[in-house]
Amino acid sequence: MACRRVEAGEEEAKSFVGLKGSSEVMHCDLADLQSVRDFVEVFFKKYDRLDGLMCNAGMVSMGSKPQYTNDGLELTMASSYFGHFLMTELLLDILKKSAPSRMAIVSSVVHAGSPKNRYKVHLEDLNFKNRKYKNFAAYGEAKVAVVLYAMELAERLTGTGVTTASVHPGWARSNFGSGGGLLMRTLMGMMRPLTRSMSNSNEESAQPSLHVLLSDDAPNHSGAYFSQSSVLYRDKECRDGGWPMESPNPCARDMETAKKLVAKSYEIVGLK
Repeated sequence: MACRRVEAGEEEAKSFVGLKGSSEVMHCDLADLQSVRDFVEVFFKKYDRLDGLMCNAGMVSMGSKPQYTNDGLELTMASSYFGHFLMTELLLDILKKSAPSRMAIVSSVVHAGSPKNRYKVHLEDLNFKNRKYKNFAAYGEAKVAVVLYAMELAERLTGTGVTTASVHPGWARSNFGSGGGLLMRTLMGMMRPLTRSMSNSNEESAQPSLHVLLSDDAPNHSGAYFSQSSVLYRDKECRDGGWPMESPNPCARDMETAKKLVAKSYEIVGLK
């Protein structure tokens, strides 16, 4: 478990007692590219194979103005996309060595936007340096980016035995959104009892991720988007989800954009 807060990760790991296998919690802050590099370096010293990589971080910067990381990246994009991108690229060789192996990355229903407003990646300004900032637009664009990345990576890894996927876990009953200001925390607290019947338990939300990591069928759909059912889809025909399903957002299905995004991402995170 690569966690920003190691103590919190270790507390969760206590629930594994009695299960087969072992676990380890290691520090990694996906909003800090050096932290990602440090994690990978320590991982290589301890392990010589990697059967599955689940990139599952996601957050929304709750302010009205962009926050930037030490690397100059917009915080939501850094945590939800660039950190995952760098980690995955640094681990590709060990994934290939361990093949058959799998990589998956968590997207969101938000990436789909609506028929009148589809999110897309702005390759000329991925980090909101020169355009108006909207925090949920940053989140939606980050989640488009991860769908594109999984698709591009699948093509790049054809024949290696490494398969990829992007995942929408559903409307999980988590603490997502609790890091905002007093108004946001109050609204989230008030809404939680009202939305329980429409949201997913942690166990239900984990199923698409477990499916792409463990099922026999998932490797047959490398690069595809897998979605839990969700009432939050603005496209009603998508609300039942699909394992896999086609994203209703055409901006998340454009391979030319995906390749340009990866090339730009290499430049931004300092890879050659």
